[in-house]
Amino acid sequence: MRRLLTTLVILLVVLVAGMSALVLLVNPNDFRAYMVKKVEQKSGYQLTLDGDLRWHIWPQLSILAGRMTLTAPGAQAPVVIADNMRLDVKLLPLLSHQLFVKQVMLKNAVIRLTPDSEEQSRVDAPIAPAGNTAESVDTPWKFDIDNLRIVDSLLIWQRADNEQINVRDINLSLQQNDKRQAQMELSSRVNRDQRDLSFTLAADIDLQQYPRQIDASVTQFSYQLEGADILHGGIKGEGSAQVSYQQAPQQIAFSQLNFSANDSQFAGSGSATLALVPSYVMNLTSANLNLDALSGWQSSASAAEPQVMTSAPVIASQVDDQQQNFTALRDFNAQLNLQVAQLTYRGMNISQLAVRGNNQHGLLTLDTLSGQLAGGDFSLPGTLDARGNKPIIAVQPVLKQVELGAVLKAFDMPQVLTGKFSMQGDLTGDRLTSQSFEHRWRGTAELAMQDAQLHGLNIQQLIQQAVARNDSSVRGQDNYQRYTEVKQLAAKASLAQGTVKISDMKAESSLLSLNGGGTVNMPGKQCDMTLNVQVTGGWQGRSELIEQLQKTPIPLRVYGPWQQLNYQLQIDRVLRNTLQNRAKDALNKWAEKNKDSREGQDLKKLLDKL
Repeated sequence: MRRLLTTLVILLVVLVAGMSALVLLVNPNDFRAYMVKKVEQKSGYQLTLDGDLRWHIWPQLSILAGRMTLTAPGAQAPVVIADNMRLDVKLLPLLSHQLFVKQVMLKNAVIRLTPDSEEQSRVDAPIAPAGNTAESVDTPWKFDIDNLRIVDSLLIWQRADNEQINVRDINLSLQQNDKRQAQMELSSRVNRDQRDLSFTLAADIDLQQYPRQIDASVTQFSYQLEGADILHGGIKGEGSAQVSYQQAPQQIAFSQLNFSANDSQFAGSGSATLALVPSYVMNLTSANLNLDALSGWQSSASAAEPQVMTSAPVIASQVDDQQQNFTALRDFNAQLNLQVAQLTYRGMNISQLAVRGNNQHGLLTLDTLSGQLAGGDFSLPGTLDARGNKPIIAVQPVLKQVELGAVLKAFDMPQVLTGKFSMQGDLTGDRLTSQSFEHRWRGTAELAMQDAQLHGLNIQQLIQQAVARNDSSVRGQDNYQRYTEVKQLAAKASLAQGTVKISDMKAESSLLSLNGGGTVNMPGKQCDMTLNVQVTGGWQGRSELIEQLQKTPIPLRVYGPWQQLNYQLQIDRVLRNTLQNRAKDALNKWAEKNKDSREGQDLKKLLDKL
């Protein structure tokens, strides 16, 4: 055992002595020109090293450099600037004048992927012949890199004249083997508009066809988004995918995508073509998409402890209606195909949601937006044209048998009217905001309802009680519900400047029928409806008067705020006209029987004047 320890100590002393002698005999600055030359030969980039190169022996043999820059041909700004660079090299190749770099580490680097750092070709530059330039056979040095590390660095990314995006705290580890297979680990964060996105990523990369093509298998990806206008705890999730990048045309494609966002899950595939006008294709499916959990929405009735959220500044959130801008749609083309089995939005459960849309330079066409909601189904196809100075939105909504009360509740509106609602319309506007809809949207629609209930007002009760107060010989039902029930209802509607004009309204039930129209003031949340009502059932008392009332339309005006409707009933005039008509009919019969007498003739003349 003692001999083994002695041998190990001797070997360690010899190794340290050998490395020390090598450091004394070999000057690392001799490699400066060689590294600059090799970088330029292989990539065309210009490498600049400031200050002297120096050896670092422990824990591994390394060459330390100070500030370094890497600049593309003709570029106005360097692609990479680093305060410190370390090259971990192999010891034995140095004995035969060969430089093998095991790992390159950059610390506090700034990586610029901007128009200023891109390669700029000279107009009079000669065109290089096809094929790779062979290395000089008399070159005594070889250059190889096994590993790359980037620590605590910054990436500045910008396309054309768009706003710069800063990716901070980059920590990257890339390990490559002799078969050009690599393993990458990356962590970083992006901070923008008071929102912070942090993420980590692990991937296996195939570099055999680099730079023409790169294939990667993202085995692990996790992220968390926090900040302004995001619910407390943020949005976080995990994912994996197969990713492929090709150089010409420049395109990124991904498949076998799986990722989550809180309790929502997605799967699918897609691609991005990074041309002058980028083009995106996305095909996604989701078993469960909970928009309420992602947005932090809670109904006003159930929000005992509302979600804590930090409000973004106006410049970031752009909550002002005038700040909503669709001009970004002009900068790209895109196709989206989304299928969601179960969607939760504002407390509503929407099943079998299908979305298929296409954007072409600012003309967004939504061919399909359909699903099943509240016992019925809906379809909302339309277009958004953002190519001009003012956006134009056109929607052709179709709703069938949707429970209206559930929709009103979701948008915190009073459930004055409930029932199975159907609609077919054609609407146009300029923005997707409540303010715009209440003031600037226009259009027409045909409306229908089944099993409708007008809550807070029983029209049958109003009329029957008013008649009973004027004539004790008739009365209505002993018990009344606090709503008006209508079996079938149909109407036409037009929208302009926030006012819905309702016409050709007709409604039928077992107890009454009505027709009429009116207006609904959406900004003021008021209505003014004029109806002609015939109460056909529920009467008790003298049959002659009841028969007459069942045939007589009674004018009824319903007006005022939605939550506190008022009414005006002209029952006195109706009863007076009814009695006058009955008296007139009786006198006409008497005059007809006594038409030969002078009294009958005089009465007939008098009745004709009335």
